[in-house]
Amino acid sequence: MSLDPNPTYAAPDDWRAYSGVLSRRVFAFIIDYMIVLLLCIPAAVVVFFLGIITLGLGFMLYPALFVIVALLYFGMTLGGSAQASPGMRAMGLAMVRLDGRRMDFLTAMAHTVIFWIINSVLTPLILLAGLFIERSRLVHDLLLGTVVVRTS
Repeated sequence: MSLDPNPTYAAPDDWRAYSGVLSRRVFAFIIDYMIVLLLCIPAAVVVFFLGIITLGLGFMLYPALFVIVALLYFGMTLGGSAQASPGMRAMGLAMVRLDGRRMDFLTAMAHTVIFWIINSVLTPLILLAGLFIERSRLVHDLLLGTVVVRTS
C-alpha cells in the first residue's frame, strides 16, 4: 500500500474530459497572469530592501522579477498536489502527464518556459494547434508529454 493517496494521475480516455478545455485554458491563463502581476508587487518590495542591504546589487533583479515570480508560481502550483494553478482550478482544469507520473516542479517550470518560447514565435497560432491536435493539446504539451483535462 502506498502512502500517496493518488500515486498515478493517468490521462482519461473519455472524450468528455477534453471538451471545452481550450477555451477554459484561455480564461485560466488570464486569471493566472493577473495573480502573477499581483505577486510582483510584494516581490518588488522585497527586491527593494534586498537592493538596499546589498548596496545596490539586488536592484539588478528588477528586470527579471516578472520571470522569476512567474516561474516560481507555476512551478509550485502545477508541480503541487492539485496539479493545477489557481486559474486552472477556478476553470475546472488540471494538468497530467501521459506517463501517469505526477507533475513535478522542474517539469512545470519547463512547461512554462517552452510555452513562452513558442508563444513568442507563434503568438496567435499556438491556440490553433489545439483545434487540430487530439485532446486539445498545444505544442508545448506535446513536447513534454502532458495534457490538460477537465476536473468538473
